[in-house]
Amino acid sequence: MNNCAIVGINWGDEGKGRMVDLLTESYDIVVRYQGGGNAGHTVINEKGKFALHLLPSGIFRDGVINVLGNGVALDLENLWKEIEQVRAQGVEITPDNVVISDRCSVLMPWHKDLDQLEELRLADRAFGSTKQGIAPFYADKYSKKTILAGEIVHRDALKEHIETILDFKNLVLEKVYGGKTYTVEDIFAYLDDYGEKLKPFIKDTGRLLRESNKAGKSILFEAQLGSLRDLDFGIHPFTTSSNTTAAFAPVGSGCPSAKIEKIIGVVKAYSTCVGEGPFVAEWFGEEADKLREAGFEYGAKTGRPRRVGPIDLVATRYGVEVQGTTDIALTKMDVLSYMEEIPLCVAYKHKGEEIDYFPFPSMLNDCEPVYIKMPGWKCDISKCRKYEELPIEARNYIEFVEKQIGAPITYVSVGAARDEIIYR
Repeated sequence: MNNCAIVGINWGDEGKGRMVDLLTESYDIVVRYQGGGNAGHTVINEKGKFALHLLPSGIFRDGVINVLGNGVALDLENLWKEIEQVRAQGVEITPDNVVISDRCSVLMPWHKDLDQLEELRLADRAFGSTKQGIAPFYADKYSKKTILAGEIVHRDALKEHIETILDFKNLVLEKVYGGKTYTVEDIFAYLDDYGEKLKPFIKDTGRLLRESNKAGKSILFEAQLGSLRDLDFGIHPFTTSSNTTAAFAPVGSGCPSAKIEKIIGVVKAYSTCVGEGPFVAEWFGEEADKLREAGFEYGAKTGRPRRVGPIDLVATRYGVEVQGTTDIALTKMDVLSYMEEIPLCVAYKHKGEEIDYFPFPSMLNDCEPVYIKMPGWKCDISKCRKYEELPIEARNYIEFVEKQIGAPITYVSVGAARDEIIYR
């Protein structure tokens, strides 16, 4: 089996976790390569229902090694709590099946403080942060003001390193925001608590991945969020602070030499968005409430109601191109079963001119959706396991979307459970 990346095509929450859980039986290693605990992957299988925020979604498969790569924002406290929660549901998690890169930077308590303080300062101009410390963390990572996970194991110079970082961070916390400061003793107490628990999981995962790649083992790269939240190619500044594209996967995993032969882009059969920023095809009022309830659209991490609307084929086509997608997994087709007619956003109108391309982010606020409608199927499709079993209206919808976005729809999800899928 070739190496594969599973990525989000839109704003995130497309159903990547369920696809990773489904496909991991064919892979030896699953790697999270970017992001942190600010988003969730919901997985439903024979073991139960899980909302994963940091753990890779391959933990439910025996024999699969799950890696948190160097590109991940390593929140020690939240990761340990997640491990305990998942273990309590009967899933085995040990240093044999979960490993953390020693080159992961550690998300510290002050990163969450700074995130909350900055959102408070911005007030009604806030970016809609999940307040998990992600933006301050990545800012520190790129200004080389973070602690690496390997320093929890190799502690010779750790005290001096923490003192150097705290000299700067306390100045910002106190003088800029009027927030609380930290002592070296505070940070060592934090690292002794959660760092010591996770120490057995911290390894040279770069070497592990390089050796596995040379040995011909198959690697599945798991992304967080979607193309439109990518730091460079998303709806700036309403993005995450890492690169969500498949192109970043080899670097963020710790194996830059790895080649990715298959890129599965996950697309919802309608549009959803958590957080702020332009969302051209957004619905409001009763129409939105019906779709939100039909799809149970609430954030896995925040519990916030997701913004919803019809599928945006302009944004989706852009996401497909940015990711270099080879295959599409279309999820939540069953949610649309209540509709008599199904709207699809096929273009934008920008200041009176119709455009079919995704424009520069600042132009999006002046865009209006251009819709067409297709007949709905008005029946339960969750029991369908072959493409031919779907109503003709559902097949017409799938084939129209496929033609519009320029990538083959290989998987069609008709329910949340692992086996509620059609291979096309």
